[in-house]
Amino acid sequence: MFSLEGKNVFVTGGASGIGLAVATHFIQSGANVVVADIHDGQGAVDKIGAQFIEMNVSDEDQVAGVLDRTAQMIGKLDVAINNAGVAEREELYIERQSADELKRIFNINLFGVFYGLKHAPQHMKDGSSIINTASMCATVTLPNYSIYAATKAGVANLTRSAAVELGNRNIRVNAICPGTVLTPMQPEDDTEGILCKALTTLKRAATTDDLIGVYHFLATDASRYISGQSIYVDGGWTAGVSTSAIEAIC
Repeated sequence: MFSLEGKNVFVTGGASGIGLAVATHFIQSGANVVVADIHDGQGAVDKIGAQFIEMNVSDEDQVAGVLDRTAQMIGKLDVAINNAGVAEREELYIERQSADELKRIFNINLFGVFYGLKHAPQHMKDGSSIINTASMCATVTLPNYSIYAATKAGVANLTRSAAVELGNRNIRVNAICPGTVLTPMQPEDDTEGILCKALTTLKRAATTDDLIGVYHFLATDASRYISGQSIYVDGGWTAGVSTSAIEAIC
C-alpha cells in the first residue's frame, strides 16, 4: 500500500531543494524518476540515478514536449509532481511592486502548475496521483511576499479544480503547503528561520527531510481516497498562536 516500487514519476524543479530531496527518496524507494528543471541539474540527477531534462515551466510548449519525452522514456506516469517555483523577497508594499515582476512570478509559480495540470494527465494512468507544491503562504503570508502568496493561493485553488475534473479517471490531485524550509538560499539565521522558533509550535524551521514523507504518502495507494486537499507541513505555524510567541510578546 505504501510502496513506490516500479512507479513512474515526473518531478519539476527537481535539480535542487525540495524537488531533489523528493526525487532522491523516490529513487531510493524503487521508483523510476524523470526530473525537469530550468537549471542544469544533470550532475545532481545523475548521482541519484534519475533522468534529467532541461525545461522552463513557464513555457507551455516546453512543458508539453517534455511530458511527451518523459512518457517515451519511462512509460505512462503514476505520479506527477508540479514542484518548480521561485520564492524571492519582494518590495515591502504592494504599491511599490512592479507589474513585470508580478507577471514573471505568476508565469513560473502559477502558470507552471497550470501547464502541468493541463498536459500531464494525458500521459498518466487512471488511478494515478498529481502533487502540487504550494505554500503555507496560500493562507498566512508575510511582508515582502504578496505576489508569491497570491500565486500559491492560486495553486491551492487549481488543485481543487483539477481534483474535481480528474476524479472521473480516479486521478487524485493534492497540494503540499510547506512552511519555511532550510536550504542554502534560506539559512536558519535569516528572518524566517528566526521567526520559526517563535511562531511554529515545533519551534523550528523545516528541513527537506521533514517533507518527504507527505510526498511519499500522496504518491502511494495509501492515499487513494484523498483528493483536492492542501496539506500544511509548517510545524504548526498556521494552527494558531504558539506558546513561544505568547511568551515573547507577554
